[in-house]
Amino acid sequence: MPVVAAAVCPHPPIIVPELAFGAAPELDPLRAACLSAVDALADTASVIVVGSAPTAATYGAGTAGSFGPYGAPEVRIGAGAPVLPLSLTVGGWLLDQSKAAGVPRMYLAVAADEAPARCLEIGREIAAGDDRVGLLVMGDGSARRSDHAPVHLHPRAEIFDATVANALRTTDLEVLAALDPDLATVLQAAGRAPWQVLAGALHNAGLTGELLYDAAPYGVGYFAASFT
Repeated sequence: MPVVAAAVCPHPPIIVPELAFGAAPELDPLRAACLSAVDALADTASVIVVGSAPTAATYGAGTAGSFGPYGAPEVRIGAGAPVLPLSLTVGGWLLDQSKAAGVPRMYLAVAADEAPARCLEIGREIAAGDDRVGLLVMGDGSARRSDHAPVHLHPRAEIFDATVANALRTTDLEVLAALDPDLATVLQAAGRAPWQVLAGALHNAGLTGELLYDAAPYGVGYFAASFT
């Protein structure tokens, strides 16, 4: 059965209020948009959280992730030793805050340098299952959007992110599928591979996208979108 709902969210650690300190209110609109998108996954049979990582891996529902490396060891998900990469840890945290908290889940790490063709294939494999699957796709836009960004400003960063935002808004899966991995690497856009998994998974799903958030408050492009 095709994927029946999907959400796209970014994964900055400071989305967690305990890590945002004085900046927490500034990110309230982003948190609200992400939770609105994730809430739409509540009626699915299971949720697959997809995010980028140095290497590909699959993790079960109870796998642990921690925000200890970012200054909040008391904030964690799952049980046992934390092994989830940041993208999946933030995804699991968002699920735990949402109406979809009780839905069975699994985590899928996609290698950050995975080829677009393989990303699309992974998405198609997800969509070929029998369950009413929801996807939570984690990914930041370019980290080079301003002089105050983590990496210095790049002239193509804003255009790249605008292209992604419009593709999410209009459900233009062909544009997502065609994102250049080399350019995404230069622009430090961590969402490229997960977005291309999304493009493969939604190919025959008939879902319509709604862009809920599109901004770069700290020089990094953040998007939240819902597909229903």
